Amino acid sequence: MTIYKLDSRIKLLCILLFTVLVFFIDRLPLAICLVLLYFFIRLASGVRIKQMNIWRNAGYLTLLAVFIILMQSLFGPGEKTYVIPFFNGLFGFKREGFFLGLVIVCRLTALILIFPVFTGTSSAYQIATGLHGLGFNYRISFIITTAFNLIPVFRDEASLIMEAQELRGISAFKKGSFPAKIKAYSSLAVPLVLGAMRKAQSTSVAMDSRAFGAYKIRTWLDRTEIKTPDIITIIICLVLCAIFIFFKFYLY
Repeated sequence: MTIYKLDSRIKLLCILLFTVLVFFIDRLPLAICLVLLYFFIRLASGVRIKQMNIWRNAGYLTLLAVFIILMQSLFGPGEKTYVIPFFNGLFGFKREGFFLGLVIVCRLTALILIFPVFTGTSSAYQIATGLHGLGFNYRISFIITTAFNLIPVFRDEASLIMEAQELRGISAFKKGSFPAKIKAYSSLAVPLVLGAMRKAQSTSVAMDSRAFGAYKIRTWLDRTEIKTPDIITIIICLVLCAIFIFFKFYLY
């Protein structure tokens, strides 16, 4: 049974457990093991790498990782192991801060790997029913699923705006220098905000015309039941979390 066929409530609970576990781990060996575990979960889920957009944004993620490690090495906790000769010895590299930066990068990588496992194997309707099954009000469920649905819409709209500006002679998105790219990307803010306001207004009118939120409860179509594979999956997730917590407290 694939991850696609699991109950959305079980998948949501597993993702919440794994997300909490990411911020709970503060040791580099365990953080690396966690990244490897999430990578294998991603492979088992069948979510394509193109769908996760990792390789397309690998350069930006690498720059972000280097920036995090550098900032933690300079301003993080610990004593200075190497003092930079400039600035009167005010700055220096810290060993504890360097390893903390690596842990933070591992946490970021783990989250990038694990979140598409849920969003890539569940439709918006399944996410809404899963949230409602966990006790969320259906209005809150609709808000969250609407946010998921608008992410690809805004991404496609940003691509259209970039293509329109390139047709008008603005080529800084691909060939310009880094400051020019920052300035070019900042020009996307106004049309994207205006487009978001128009979509929010049209969505609000459509919801009001259908009396959305007028009743405290609503019916759901094809509400699934938790089956044996779902129970096995949540037990495996709990066991994995317990193993990492055990290694965190008893092996350090």
